[in-house]
Amino acid sequence: MASSGGAVPFWRAAGMTYVRYSNICASLVRQCLKEPYRSESLSREKVHFSVSKWVDGKPEKPVIESLIVALVSLD
Repeated sequence: MASSGGAVPFWRAAGMTYVRYSNICASLVRQCLKEPYRSESLSREKVHFSVSKWVDGKPEKPVIESLIVALVSLD
């Protein structure tokens, strides 16, 4: 049973989701690493996914997309 007046996590109080908070933390940790670990970890921020459109109940050829996530800059 959840209480209505209890303490909330600070990321929730700041209006963030946990996924957003954890992505910001991971980005900050990656930026603090020394080379060559930094460049290796920054290359892992790139996300690949495929998108398939469905026509008449059948999938068309999937298209591979890339997304580079840049959340926080320390500059």
